[in-house]
Amino acid sequence: MAERAEPTPITNRRVLKVAGPIVLSNATVPILGLVDTGVVGQMGEAAPIAAVGVGAAMITAIYWIFGFLRMGTTGLVGQAIGAENRDEVSLLLTRALLIGAAAGIALIVLQWPLFAGAMALSPSTPQVEALARDYMTIRIWSAPAAISLYGLTGWLIAQERTRAVLVIQLWMNGFNIALSVLFVLGLGWGVPGVAAATFVAEWTGLALALWLARDAFARPVWRDRTRILEPDKLKRMAIVNTDIMIRSVLLQAIFLSFMLLGGYFGEVPQAANQILVQFLFVTAYAMDGFAFAAEAIVAQAMGAKRPRAVRRGSLLTSFWGLAICTLLAILFWAAGPAIIDRLTTAPEVQQAARAYLPWMIAAPILGVAAWMLDGIFIGATRSRDMRNMMILSALVYAVALWPLMQAFANHGLWIALLLSFVVRGLTLGARYPALERAAA
Repeated sequence: MAERAEPTPITNRRVLKVAGPIVLSNATVPILGLVDTGVVGQMGEAAPIAAVGVGAAMITAIYWIFGFLRMGTTGLVGQAIGAENRDEVSLLLTRALLIGAAAGIALIVLQWPLFAGAMALSPSTPQVEALARDYMTIRIWSAPAAISLYGLTGWLIAQERTRAVLVIQLWMNGFNIALSVLFVLGLGWGVPGVAAATFVAEWTGLALALWLARDAFARPVWRDRTRILEPDKLKRMAIVNTDIMIRSVLLQAIFLSFMLLGGYFGEVPQAANQILVQFLFVTAYAMDGFAFAAEAIVAQAMGAKRPRAVRRGSLLTSFWGLAICTLLAILFWAAGPAIIDRLTTAPEVQQAARAYLPWMIAAPILGVAAWMLDGIFIGATRSRDMRNMMILSALVYAVALWPLMQAFANHGLWIALLLSFVVRGLTLGARYPALERAAA
């Protein structure tokens, strides 16, 4: 069957137009993490740094279980656009918002057993645990906003409206940074001040995102209960989102275990890991721009049944992703020690972070395939492959973790993390040919 004529050519300019605003918006996210870490780092103690790292890691892990809402929404909306079904584009936003609200309320209701379970797995000291609980108890009340924002962001990315995403992130992260400085350094609220700043920023960010997505509500179909609850559409959304949720749970389990298991080696290695994880977040957020571009471009090509466009979109976005990762590895090698010194005034944490820095220099290169293929498979809604390959990489991580930690202590923890990146990239790459065949 002949392919449809391609309405928008897939060029480097198009990739950069989609990716550029995401890279800029995501640049403010690690800056937020750096500011939060740096603000509490000025207290001159390891415990507050570790507590913000542990608390943020736990809340992020809980929220990102629902990260399927962004990824699934992007793939489904992009394919609806490729198939020229504008009503379904509006309906998908309504479904995403309903899921976000329900999930957020459920987390608020279940916060105490969730926190108890998370803390039971943590080897942190009593002081770190107490401060982390204070942080999470405040952050959880913005769960409905944070999870709904996943759906709204995915909806905007699918339409390549990444400038709107930039506006949302600039507002949220800029406001968050200002409030963190005010609450912690100005008012002396400590770790709870960091959490309160994020709480306010997330709710105001939701209000802004709804206003930017107001065109979806211009179509009366967005509130058509019969069409919103159409069984076939809900079934497809459920299958895609369930697979991605399993993948997200396993991915967050890896990151959360990495943050918590550092505590077995003491407060100093755990704090050093928290410092270096900020570098990893810089990499992931920079990569998101090109992974999100892959999601949108591949999704639209899949919806229009254009396999050649799927391949071109995959190759162009991956080229730019590799270029960014190479530049970041060089940056971490050249400026890593100086950045570490700015993030903490504790000499023992500075020394430990320098010792583990080589692993963070290697991370961008070893992780690029996994990050880019994630975006490609999300756009194609090949969620089963994503789930299965994530299960495999998590198993490899789990099996390798204990012997590596026994042999190399905290260095072994870093090796296990990077190994999970490599396995996921290789296995998804092996499944890519089937994705192209599905496009036809």
